[in-house]
Amino acid sequence: MKTFKTLAAALAFAASPAFGQGWPEKPIRVVIPYPPGGGVDFVSRAVSQRLGEVLRTSMVLDNRGGASGTIGADLVAKSAPDGYTMLIASPAEVLVAPIVGQKVNYDPARDLSPVTLIGETPLVIAAHPSLPAATLSEFIALAKAAPGKYAYGSPGTGSSMQFAGESLNALAGISVLHVPYRGAAPVVTDLLGGQVPIGIVGMPPTVPHAKSGKLRILAVTSDKRSSAMPDVPAVAELPGMKGYRFTNWMGVYVPAKTPQPVIDRLAAEIAKIVREPATRDKLLSQGVEPVGDTTPQFAAFLKSEFDTYSKIARERNIRATE
Repeated sequence: MKTFKTLAAALAFAASPAFGQGWPEKPIRVVIPYPPGGGVDFVSRAVSQRLGEVLRTSMVLDNRGGASGTIGADLVAKSAPDGYTMLIASPAEVLVAPIVGQKVNYDPARDLSPVTLIGETPLVIAAHPSLPAATLSEFIALAKAAPGKYAYGSPGTGSSMQFAGESLNALAGISVLHVPYRGAAPVVTDLLGGQVPIGIVGMPPTVPHAKSGKLRILAVTSDKRSSAMPDVPAVAELPGMKGYRFTNWMGVYVPAKTPQPVIDRLAAEIAKIVREPATRDKLLSQGVEPVGDTTPQFAAFLKSEFDTYSKIARERNIRATE
């Protein structure tokens, strides 16, 4: 019986349409559901280039921004499950969209399969230098003195950045308006131009501007300071903010029903890549903590995140109304 099962497994492996023909034998499309210049885009490019070298194939990067990442996710959800399309996702399009009731034409749990968590980064609360507040405490004081006067930009409704902003509103007792954008890069552009005073985005797109003095980073949203910005306090350090924690993560997904051997190999190769010194240093330089876990570990992480975001959405009545 054991011999029969082993033979059956071998035949199933050989019958896999991807591996049966020597996967990969053509370019792999990497769908990035946000515009160029943001954190998801940075991580996608840092990992995809090396993955192409390892797999000995071309990686075609396809930025499909819009609708808080759901346009790109929908494209992948409807792609053939043949191992030649993958999604570099953030929480918004694969986790939060159904929680906030965003209308999408796909079901992340049914139409997409998780592969591995590449890494996660704290979000940053960034300000234009003209804002008369050098610290988050000073900004909170401004916001309390003028409810509704200030606004913060985020990469979109239902993004982890909106959840971070609304939780800050609740815990600090302030009313800062939410302005959703089509990705992190447009937020940073308007922040640099002074069109919006505060932005809550992933760390990578803000690092060079913080170093040049064009942006002021008031705080990071992780539960401790980031090694990339050790002088910047965490929100959780402020009185009354204990337990405040939000990160933006970047994970790999493929269309549902993609052959398991493809998923297993992608997870294994990406895990190796994010641990290589060159890739690891590149990610860390922009505040991204490399992970590279197994598919079951990623699935368990997603369950925990789902529970957390569901609770906050109920308490703050966060819905996809914008």
